Amino acid sequence: MSVESKATVNHDEIKRWAEERNGVPATVKGTEHGGEEAGLLRIKLPQGEDEALEEIGWEDFFKKFEEKNLAFLYQETTTEGERSYFSKFVDRSSVEAYA
Repeated sequence: MSVESKATVNHDEIKRWAEERNGVPATVKGTEHGGEEAGLLRIKLPQGEDEALEEIGWEDFFKKFEEKNLAFLYQETTTEGERSYFSKFVDRSSVEAYA
């Protein structure tokens, strides 16, 4: 089975993907600027238990997402047909087409 990676800039699609996996918007601790601006963005997932991630609100998350001109690269399922938890943020110019 082939696994398709998708890319999107649609806020609703990103939020849907995260919430279906019980994920929340987060930033990497220590990468924020002056406490006013979110740092490196991530989706914090329950199975990750990454203490280096700090939850932030969706509004701050998407503000930073747009400021940095990012796209969300993700997969819905694994090669075995299970729910995939793969995602990462990339520069929009690095993806050919997005929704």
